[in-house]
Amino acid sequence: MIRCELDRSIKRRTIGDFAFPLGVYPVEQMTPIQGYSVEFEPADSGTSDEWEEWPDRYVFEGVISAERLRPLCRALYTLLPLRVYPILDVMGHDAYREIDPYIAYDPIGLDRFVEGVRRYGDFLFEDGLVGFGAMSDDPFLYFFLDEHKVVTVRCTPSHRERVEGVFRAFDLACVPAPAGADAVAHEHRGVLYAPEDQPELLIAEEIVERLVEDWELTLNIDREANLDDEGRELGVTRWRCIVRAVGEESQTLYVEILLHAGSHRQAEDLALAQASDALASRSLVFHDLVCVSADRMTAEQEGELLDRIRSQSGIEGNPLDSPSEGHVVLARVLGGA
Repeated sequence: MIRCELDRSIKRRTIGDFAFPLGVYPVEQMTPIQGYSVEFEPADSGTSDEWEEWPDRYVFEGVISAERLRPLCRALYTLLPLRVYPILDVMGHDAYREIDPYIAYDPIGLDRFVEGVRRYGDFLFEDGLVGFGAMSDDPFLYFFLDEHKVVTVRCTPSHRERVEGVFRAFDLACVPAPAGADAVAHEHRGVLYAPEDQPELLIAEEIVERLVEDWELTLNIDREANLDDEGRELGVTRWRCIVRAVGEESQTLYVEILLHAGSHRQAEDLALAQASDALASRSLVFHDLVCVSADRMTAEQEGELLDRIRSQSGIEGNPLDSPSEGHVVLARVLGGA
């Protein structure tokens, strides 16, 4: 069975009776504080094209020791209705964006969300590079576990007692400032074990790919632009794209493309065209091509990647000193499942 597994060589950090998640831990002295805080947030002042304005709500933030985190989250997301909008935040590989924010624009069954959390729980609850959650709009309810493994719940005033009841059931008190690893200087790390001789063990990127498909997620960025985290236009940049291609009898291959483009949309379109050409040049017939990732690189990262590809496979790329829109540096067919 394809699954994920924790790297057992990673030691869990504890302070007193508080256990930190394997993937995020403090690097300076602190005293963890278990509990939850609650504040009132007024209704949003405007609307967006995709979402209705959020109503008056209470926002809860909760911190609990790692061995009790999963049961607390299970109790909280059972407050959600039967159809929800999943959310996934990943600290990815893009040079100009810290977080890859995925969200569903159409609701899915709560059972599909819960099954994904169950299947990839070691990754979602322990890895310091991912956060996940779900929300509903009728009734309004928002649940999210961030990369620090701090629980956030937003709910309407009518649901406040139910949410507080869950926290109290876990012997968590309302405190001014719950404190987990993010309260002081801290480190993040991945925690999965995936040696090359055990391909049935998934790496983080493969789990993200599966959750994006299972939860019908979309990368929530402006695909027609090329912006950094501060909203600045970057123009033409270097990209590394991975395209998945599915053939007869569900055979799967991946194609890696390095290219230059001026927007996420242009990078995806160019990557799909190059992947199709790369497969055709090897007389491989595949359909259902999907660009599963498109990450921007610096010139230094592009050079290091090309050096690694050259040393491993002997394939030469065609780099340029300055990025040129529409330029393809390299396209190569990788292995698959």
